[in-house]
Amino acid sequence: MSSVASPFGLKPAFHPSGIIRQQLSTIISGLGSDIFQFSPVRIDDATGALVPAVATASNVLGVFSGVEWTGTDGRRRVGNRWESGTVGTDIVAYYVGDADTVYEIQGDGPVLQANVGDQADYNALGGNAVTGLSNVSLATAGLGNVAATLRVVGINPAPDNVPGDLFTIAQVMIAEHAYNAYTVVKT
Repeated sequence: MSSVASPFGLKPAFHPSGIIRQQLSTIISGLGSDIFQFSPVRIDDATGALVPAVATASNVLGVFSGVEWTGTDGRRRVGNRWESGTVGTDIVAYYVGDADTVYEIQGDGPVLQANVGDQADYNALGGNAVTGLSNVSLATAGLGNVAATLRVVGINPAPDNVPGDLFTIAQVMIAEHAYNAYTVVKT
């Protein structure tokens, strides 16, 4: 799998407590951006609602899990993607936002064992309109002892994923989390 580029966003893998908890927020009706499942999100300063977090954001809250809302026809809808321009009411957005959550993300290139502790940003937001899944990947060219959005904390231990593979799947944490002060910690 890690020899083929097939990014899937920031997929929650585990939490030290043993439970990955969903949290609730909202999305503003008519938001002009797509939000795909496993895409990084942040809280909009003006509205207090979830919006996509751009690749170099220093205030990422977590990753989008899904949404439910009442459409203009009065029917309740549920989805793993918020489509740009959707209009509705009673919008409930789900996200994983605990700062201690560890995520899996595919690199857009190799991630070495020596990169554990390094930080990097993720690539531009996007996704698959059919599956609703994000296609965000780790920007491996930026891996280093720098302040960036994500911190590599390990390599996915799957048998078909080896450090240094063409498109290594890494385990990361949000280094520049909205609720934490962040610094470069690798020595």
